[in-house]
Amino acid sequence: MEQRTARLTILIDPRKKRIFEEICAAQDLRSSQVVRKLIKQYIIEHAGNRPLPDWLTAQPGKSNSDAEAGKPEI
Repeated sequence: MEQRTARLTILIDPRKKRIFEEICAAQDLRSSQVVRKLIKQYIIEHAGNRPLPDWLTAQPGKSNSDAEAGKPEI
């Protein structure tokens, strides 16, 4: 599990930012939640042969012990 947070500053077209924030709000999500999810997906999809920590690849709502024991996701 992630222990700390770090700030990431990005520059984005104001029109895209407004639309993005509107969509996030409509889904009752904060924009930072969506950005973190996008970054996680990008890392997993583009890691190649790089080993990734279990906390990064674990399924939400599924404990690591369940994943290791091969228990099916409910």
